[in-house]
Amino acid sequence: MAAGGGGRGSAPGRLLRFVVVVMAVTALGSLHGGRAEEEQRSVDLVEKNCVYGNPKHEVSVYVKVFTNSPFLLCMDLARAREELIDPNYLWIGPDGRSLEGQLHVNLTETGKLMLLGFKEYMSGAYTCTLSHKILETTTQEEREMFETYKFMVYAYREADHAYQIFARFTTRQCELQANSQFFEELLKILTSIISDLTCHITESSYKCHSVRVPSRGLLHELFVSFQVNPFAQGWEEVCKQVPYDCEGVTNMRVEEARDRIGEFFKKQTYVLRHEVQTVPTIHYVENSFSVTHIDSCRPGFGKDNVSHWGCAGCCVVCEPGTYSPNNEVICQVCADPQVRMYGARFC
Repeated sequence: MAAGGGGRGSAPGRLLRFVVVVMAVTALGSLHGGRAEEEQRSVDLVEKNCVYGNPKHEVSVYVKVFTNSPFLLCMDLARAREELIDPNYLWIGPDGRSLEGQLHVNLTETGKLMLLGFKEYMSGAYTCTLSHKILETTTQEEREMFETYKFMVYAYREADHAYQIFARFTTRQCELQANSQFFEELLKILTSIISDLTCHITESSYKCHSVRVPSRGLLHELFVSFQVNPFAQGWEEVCKQVPYDCEGVTNMRVEEARDRIGEFFKKQTYVLRHEVQTVPTIHYVENSFSVTHIDSCRPGFGKDNVSHWGCAGCCVVCEPGTYSPNNEVICQVCADPQVRMYGARFC
């Protein structure tokens, strides 16, 4: 796997920004040594933001949308270290046409290909044929050699983050009318804390349960749950200011929202310990605050850590025959196999 671009806000994004790893992908890989052997033999395929081909296997490359790909080289590492006589390079794109002269590519005279401003529809197979001559020193006879290299290039995005938050509050009894009023006021306070971040609280709920606590007997507690996501009204306008790294911006905002809410609950413990003489009827249960990370992908993208294990955690463009109409993390299989586009949002 090779990655181009990279973004802030997630471990996969940070990793992909600094490290370029290439995976030689083959359907027979698991029959000949498995994944570890594939990784080991492909380490040498990357050098100075260049991805070398492999005449025996296609090479998977993952490029963050709107960024430039690394240079794809029409040769393997061994060939790059040899002298080539009259080399010629023919690059063919996913549509079967030559890439020579196309505006979205940078082709060098030494066979390097860079894909500019990568978008999901540019995903697919990029094939290069290298031809060069071999001269017999004794007879001066010329022989022309041909080698073909195939790269599968996929657009990816960083996953959008959201957070599931859980906390508990002690109450006098489950039938207390003040329970629902308290819950509504709590949501208002939390909403005001994060409103400037264009984040909002969704899927909020609470349930009251009887809890037997050692040394304290039977207590009644409110189990509060809600999600925080960065798609409150106006988030699109924020994205328009930074269209090429919207995931990074939204993820930073929702992380800030998560931290502010965490600080709010931390202060509840301090107030109960140091600032109140009479404990309120409904009050926070110390250390009950917890956060669960939730990922989602933009329409047309999904996660597949089996097929795209070289970009695990990435939202990779849906391949032909699959689609994603919403922010789920899985590309669904099309009922109509005729759909042959990358990044489909519907079938």
